[in-house]
Amino acid sequence: RWAVSRFGFPPERVISYWPHGIAARLFTFLKDKLHIPDPEAWLHVNFGRWATRHVPREEWDAVYCFSGVSEELIDALRGSGSPSWLFRSSSHICTQAELLETEEQRAGGPIDRPSAWMIQREEREYAKADVIVTLSGFAARTFNNTGHEGKVVMVPLGVDVSNFRPTADKIEARRQRILSGAKLRVLFVGTKSYRKGLLDLAQIARTLAGRFEFRLVGPEEAQARALLNELGAHAELVPAMPEAQLREAYEWGDVFVFPTIEDGFAAVLTQAYAAGLPILATTNCGAPDFIRDDETGWILPIRAPGRFVERLEWCQRSRTALADMVMRIAHEFHPRTWDDMAGDLELLIRQRCQQSIPVAGVRI
Repeated sequence: RWAVSRFGFPPERVISYWPHGIAARLFTFLKDKLHIPDPEAWLHVNFGRWATRHVPREEWDAVYCFSGVSEELIDALRGSGSPSWLFRSSSHICTQAELLETEEQRAGGPIDRPSAWMIQREEREYAKADVIVTLSGFAARTFNNTGHEGKVVMVPLGVDVSNFRPTADKIEARRQRILSGAKLRVLFVGTKSYRKGLLDLAQIARTLAGRFEFRLVGPEEAQARALLNELGAHAELVPAMPEAQLREAYEWGDVFVFPTIEDGFAAVLTQAYAAGLPILATTNCGAPDFIRDDETGWILPIRAPGRFVERLEWCQRSRTALADMVMRIAHEFHPRTWDDMAGDLELLIRQRCQQSIPVAGVRI
C-alpha cells in the first residue's frame, strides 16, 4: 500500500500479499548466494491461488493479470462473465526462450532464461485467457501462427515526461558538443545483461575504444561479471540509479544505443526519446514502433555489432546531420504519457465489452 500511494492510488483499493514479496526476495537471495533450486513453481502457483481467493466475486469488465502467476485465477474466472486480460511484458515465451538459448550458447555459460516448467505454464495461460496484452509490434508478432492471434492486443508504454524532458539549453549544449568535434558520448541504460545485448555492446565498445565515450547505466547481471570486468577498460560502468536521477544520465549522452536481443518494449527507449537522444536499437523491442530511420534514429538487426559500429562512425563523420537530428527530436517529440497508455487500455476494454454509449468509468 505504501508503494502505490506514491503514484496517487488510494491504498484502500489495494489487497496486498506482502509475505509473498518477502519470500520471493529471500528465495532469490538464497538461489544466487547458495545456489538452491529455483522455487519458481511454488512461488507462482502460491500467488495464483492467493489471487483466486481475493478477487471479489462480482462481474468485472476486465481482470488484468500478469503472465506466469495467473493460471489459477484465469481458471476461476471461466464462466463468471469477467474476462481475463493476460499481460505479457515480453515476447511470446517460446520466442524468448529460443532467443536466449542461442544467446547462452554465444556467451559460453548459463544465463537467465525461461524454464521448461514456466514455458508450459505460460502456454496454458495464453490458451485460457480471453485477451493477451502486449507492449510492442515485435512482441505481438511473436504470437503469429500460435492460434492466439485473434485475442492479442498491443498497448505501448508511456513515459513521465516531467522526469526526462530536457530544457532548451540542455538540447543546445548537446548540439554544440556534437558540432565541436569532441568525442561523441554513447549511452546505454538498462540491465547490463546478455539478454540486453551485452555481448554486442562489448564488441561495439572495444571496436570504437578511444574514439567515443561509452557509459552504461544500470544493474549488473551476475553471470556477466567477467565480461563486465573486461568492458570496464572501454566504458564507464555506472550502477543502477533511482528513476528520479536518470534525467541527468540521459543529459550526458549524445546518442543512445540499445542492442537488445529480446524485449517486450523497454521503457528506457521512451525515456531516451523524451530526453531528445537519437536511438540505435534492434528490431526486437518497441523501437520500430516509433523510431524513423535516418530521422530520429536507426533500427538494426540483433547480433550485428558491426552495423552499430558503422552507424556510430557515420554519426562521427556527419556531425551536422546528427545535430540536426537532435533538434528534430526535440521539436517534433510528441509525448506518449502513462495517461495515454491507460486511455488506450480503457478504450480496448470498452470495445471488447461492445459498449455503444459512453459510461463514467470502467471497473478494473
